[in-house]
Amino acid sequence: MTRFSFDLHATDGAARTGTITTPRGDIRTPAFMPVGTAGTVKAMLPESVRATGADILLGNTYHLMLRPTAERIDRLGGLHKFMNWQRPILTDSGGFQVMSLAGLRKLTERGVTFKSHIDGSIHDLTPERSMEIQRLLDSDIVMCFDECPALPATDDEVAKSMRLSMRWAQRSKDAFGDRPGHALFGIQQGGVTEHLRAESAEALKSIGFDGYAVGGLAVGEGQEAMFGVLDYAPAMLPADRPRYLMGVGKPDDIVGAVKRGIDMMDCVLPSRSGRTGQAFTRHGVVNIKNARHADDPRPLDENCGCPACSSYSRAYLHHVFRAREMISGMLLTWHNLHYFQDIMAGMRDAIAAGAFDAWEAEFHAARAQGDIAPI
Repeated sequence: MTRFSFDLHATDGAARTGTITTPRGDIRTPAFMPVGTAGTVKAMLPESVRATGADILLGNTYHLMLRPTAERIDRLGGLHKFMNWQRPILTDSGGFQVMSLAGLRKLTERGVTFKSHIDGSIHDLTPERSMEIQRLLDSDIVMCFDECPALPATDDEVAKSMRLSMRWAQRSKDAFGDRPGHALFGIQQGGVTEHLRAESAEALKSIGFDGYAVGGLAVGEGQEAMFGVLDYAPAMLPADRPRYLMGVGKPDDIVGAVKRGIDMMDCVLPSRSGRTGQAFTRHGVVNIKNARHADDPRPLDENCGCPACSSYSRAYLHHVFRAREMISGMLLTWHNLHYFQDIMAGMRDAIAAGAFDAWEAEFHAARAQGDIAPI
């Protein structure tokens, strides 16, 4: 069986490009993972997601454990078969959603007891149960169960939470067991405090993981604070393992993260924005709902090869959004995912060529130009 591995091909400053090898296929890094919350990337067919250039999807433990349940997915052959995606899947631990979405919840050393946001039923989520759910889903990359404190928080609160997450990381590793071909990632915590990040990194390295995530960012601290942490946090983690920044982000967040040594990212932004009429382009964000597009025969982006740009005008996209037609969310989501994958491909090529700084300068210059002038 193909084992999980990571090969680094080139670096340019802190930026890295490589390949994560899994039994279900290779993942080119830096990689952006579209989010398939409930077993689907909203408004997209799996083959359409693949056509954008995605090598891996993210699934949500919290949502899938509540509906349709991990046990049902297991009986039906696992998440890949269930959602018709035969390439790698990473599942989060459920911890973030429990903290942010669940109703009444009680946090103890053992884990979290919470009330479902769907029907109010009571559930327990522990490191051991999270590992069991992710095993039933048969995801390729499994995340440790952790607590993600909301920022701002005091150093004492962040330290207490981080140390609990490190104890949960050890329990996650113990419960994960020996699963050839599958990977377990640890999650660094510590907020925006450098010595707490260092303590967390040392704890994770002593346990030993197949990959490492930088957690607890993109939770309201702002880009400047996030980049401040990324200036040192990735280097605290092993260079020979993938580094995953959870829940990021906007295009300039992604570029800034890769510049600082991050290999993997995920975010709901491309799909969520697509459904609300926002398109990300090389020249910034386009709000297709705006009246200026009503008579515009031009594409969203003349240099984009996605179906929304190659086959439809801004006027049409404006019309179907205003008319609340389903095709609006489908086309804009496809475009956004295509654009995000174009960014990743551009960065991979630039790092391999030793030209990341020039690529980044061009990226920012194009976005600074703003959208094309109205007709």
